[in-house]
Amino acid sequence: MSFERACATKDVPEDEAIGIQLGDLEVAVARQGDEFFAIQDLCSHAAVPLSEGEVADGTVECWLHGSRFDLRSGRPTGLPATERVATFRTDVRDGVVYVDTSTTLNGVTPS
Repeated sequence: MSFERACATKDVPEDEAIGIQLGDLEVAVARQGDEFFAIQDLCSHAAVPLSEGEVADGTVECWLHGSRFDLRSGRPTGLPATERVATFRTDVRDGVVYVDTSTTLNGVTPS
């Protein structure tokens, strides 16, 4: 595993996501309560940033067409999206969120 510093925990408001650039990869870091999630910041249906969507009930919604993606699995939970997006491991230490983009949690190759 190769964790990279993504952001401070205070930079991610509860029930929201922010977009982070980690190397060549755009990642959305989302927060629900005390949990932080990292998901590829690209809707598999419309190729728009998921970090601009609503976070609720363990999902993030694409603002353009309303597709929802599970923050843990990257699986779409609402149409029109049918393809998963990559999800990544997170680690929170001393008020900092770290993300491991060297491998995905769900086997999806980031596009």
